[in-house]
Amino acid sequence: KLASIIKRGKSYCVVYDYISSDGQRKQKWETYRTLADAKRRKAEIERRQELGVMNVPTCKTVADLLKEYVSLYGTTTWSLSVYSSNTRLIRNYINPVIGKMNLCEISPRILEKYYQKLLQTPAVSRITQKRGTKDTGLVQPATVRKVHSLLRSAFNQAVKWELMEKNPALHATVPKAVSKKREVWDAETIFLALDVCDDDRLKLAINLAFACSMRIGEILGLTWDCVDLSEEALASGNASLFINKELKRCEKSSVEALEKRGRS
Repeated sequence: KLASIIKRGKSYCVVYDYISSDGQRKQKWETYRTLADAKRRKAEIERRQELGVMNVPTCKTVADLLKEYVSLYGTTTWSLSVYSSNTRLIRNYINPVIGKMNLCEISPRILEKYYQKLLQTPAVSRITQKRGTKDTGLVQPATVRKVHSLLRSAFNQAVKWELMEKNPALHATVPKAVSKKREVWDAETIFLALDVCDDDRLKLAINLAFACSMRIGEILGLTWDCVDLSEEALASGNASLFINKELKRCEKSSVEALEKRGRS
């Protein structure tokens, strides 16, 4: 029997059958605030039904939960960059420290101690870090906040799966991150850069970034079929760029994981 969505008042219930730990087939109702959340959960359940694994998740440790969470939730809802970023956080900062802890051991106090420990942990070099640059130092508060956001979402899913009674991340204090204002070139600086730049391709990239507000990935993803510089277009003042793709640096494993779910 396929999962179904039933509206109850202002909320939405996902109804499906599952196999309990004693081998009995039972019906389960899960309530969600929005239709989008209900549809997402319905898709997860139907995916498990296709695999023939319609038993309730029996994750015991944080690592077990995150593996299930990424498999059922991440591969269907995260973009390629978000998938790479989140799996990197799990691999580098979560599983090595609290991955072996049982879910029942996780509390707001444990999470706060874990966050403080992360701040004293050497940061792992990113894939985009240039060769020959110095070590990145310790994990920054901004990274800890990303870890917290990921755990909060995963624990929230664990509550829905009835693996945890409540979400410990909701009451954990997170280190504050001081945001730095990004410096932006003014027109004078941009024109100076164009004057002193002796690389034609780099000069073109600077011009596109300034005149068209294009990001690095969009500039690097440009191909000739996106450019209309025909004589007719130039004569009529309709020369144009069409941005329909961008170039990104991604982990091969992330691309393969999403492709297995039919996501290119």
